[in-house]
Amino acid sequence: MAGAAVVPGHYSGSSSGDVVDVAALWQQVKSPVVVPLLRLSVSLCLAMSVMLFAEKVYMAVVLLVSRLPLLGRRYRWEPIVRDGDGDLEAGGGGAAACYPMVLVQIPMYNEREVYHVSIGAACGLSWPSDRIIVQVLDDSTDPVIKELVRAECWRWASKGVNVKYEVRDSRRGYKAGALRDGMKRAYVRGCDVVAIFDADFQPDPDFLRRTVPFLLHNPDLALVQARWNFVNADECLMTRMQEISLDYHFTVEQEVGSSTYAFFGFNGTAGVWRISALNEAGGWKDRTTVEDMDLAVRASLKGWKFVFLGDLMVKNELPSTLKAYRYQQHRWSCGPANLFRKMLMEIVRNKKVTLWKKIHVIYNFFLVRKIIAHIVTFVFYCIVIPATVLVPEVEIPKWGSVYIPTIISLLNAVGTPRSVHLIVFWILFENVMSLHRTKATFIGLLEAGRVNEWVVTEKLGDALRMKMPAKACKKPRIKIGDRLHILELGVAAYLFFCGCYDIAFGNNHYYIFLFLQSIAFFIVGIGYVGTFVPHS
Repeated sequence: MAGAAVVPGHYSGSSSGDVVDVAALWQQVKSPVVVPLLRLSVSLCLAMSVMLFAEKVYMAVVLLVSRLPLLGRRYRWEPIVRDGDGDLEAGGGGAAACYPMVLVQIPMYNEREVYHVSIGAACGLSWPSDRIIVQVLDDSTDPVIKELVRAECWRWASKGVNVKYEVRDSRRGYKAGALRDGMKRAYVRGCDVVAIFDADFQPDPDFLRRTVPFLLHNPDLALVQARWNFVNADECLMTRMQEISLDYHFTVEQEVGSSTYAFFGFNGTAGVWRISALNEAGGWKDRTTVEDMDLAVRASLKGWKFVFLGDLMVKNELPSTLKAYRYQQHRWSCGPANLFRKMLMEIVRNKKVTLWKKIHVIYNFFLVRKIIAHIVTFVFYCIVIPATVLVPEVEIPKWGSVYIPTIISLLNAVGTPRSVHLIVFWILFENVMSLHRTKATFIGLLEAGRVNEWVVTEKLGDALRMKMPAKACKKPRIKIGDRLHILELGVAAYLFFCGCYDIAFGNNHYYIFLFLQSIAFFIVGIGYVGTFVPHS
């Protein structure tokens, strides 16, 4: 080994000399700089992991308690029925009641494949025809699609349905702007409640009869939110992964929010709002890409309550292409972080809600679920843990690297029991997507770059199944630039290197996880995930 202490100058210009220089530099920097920074990172990540773990356990306990039969129903609900004389009365109590005037809003943008789905479902809702208005807010820029939507509205209008087709000169404010402009129409002034559905949502005919009575009999309620039911969950493995995440969101997060502080984030669709509450909260604002969450937080700060109906499901479609899903996740991660930045002090200064509700909104709802959950998933499991393989002086306790992540993963599986056997794939996929969620979260917190980017989530409807037979004999053209994702490939290379290093020099057996996670990043990096739509 004495011969290894060679003067670097003797190898000037050689690759061996470069390796010696890099190794020497690494040893000089590691102890005074890298080790302390990595230990600090481990401590911060462990703290965030404990916060996330505590939140998951808390929600699990609340969910179990809320389902105890002795608690009963929290809000009054009675069906609206006609009496023998044709008048309307509230069932059960016999008190006179009228069907409130309902506005159904359907915002859409170039929804060629699914525009007819929500229009047809909304026009088929079971409600007196003179007490409902279906408002189609078409921001489409494609004249062909715009004409198709207009024709669909006219078709239903010819059947006696009160359908209003509305267009704007510009897409200012995107979805929030369309909903806001729709509320300004003169015929809306007589409406009491508004139901909102995205273009791919298909409410059952009894949707209004199951939701509106909550608003009729509970004057402190502002929002009734239904659960989503995914018609294409079995289309590919990526949609199954989304189903696991979203089922947990509805089964646990929304249910717990409804049961504890009567607050949760409005999902932007499949919900019914009391219009007076919506207006009191300030209406629709387009300052972030999560106008639905923005409205919900502002309404809650005014003292209004929300209820989530887990047994009322509305069919809809999951994004089945990686490109569409990435855009959606950017919006869903960037928007809440940006809204948190804008509303933090407004929440703190609010005088209408209790201190505990403020803490719930700031800490539980925003900080842990919308920010920490994304950051710790990527930074800890994809950066810090692999880095400790290269720096063995820094150790991570088993409870932080194994036990807590395992329990969190198992708790996430409760919403979709049929997919529990896919939990390992879900963990790997979620870690990959956490890269973009973390990036989007920081963009939202810092109000940088793509903070206000709004890309409508592409839905395929039945288009893919109809087009594929015709294209089966053609070899699809693959655009390499559209399929390769450099960030994912870079992380895949980093994890693979750490895995190899762990096999050669380590003793903690992280390489099993590192290789699996590296493969997951690589598969996503080459775009080999989700439904592949051939170019025409």
